[in-house]
Amino acid sequence: MLATWLRDLESLEAISQDDATRDLFLRMAWLSQEDRLQPFLFELQRDDDLDDSTKGMLTEIAEDPTFLLAVEDYVQKTQIVH
Repeated sequence: MLATWLRDLESLEAISQDDATRDLFLRMAWLSQEDRLQPFLFELQRDDDLDDSTKGMLTEIAEDPTFLLAVEDYVQKTQIVH
């Protein structure tokens, strides 16, 4: 259980540290909460610039609202205010 939790924490930290990745995940979290993910997923599948592996990974993540909420919560709670 601890190993799984640590991997999840490492994933959340990695996502929060990369601006483009963080923005993408926060956008997916927002779309998920607004029940507006289907157009995003449709466009994702049509994007010729992404390989199938990346498309599959992003689709899997986008379809996991619990993880997206965890990302959003983690980013909000760990932001440093300057």
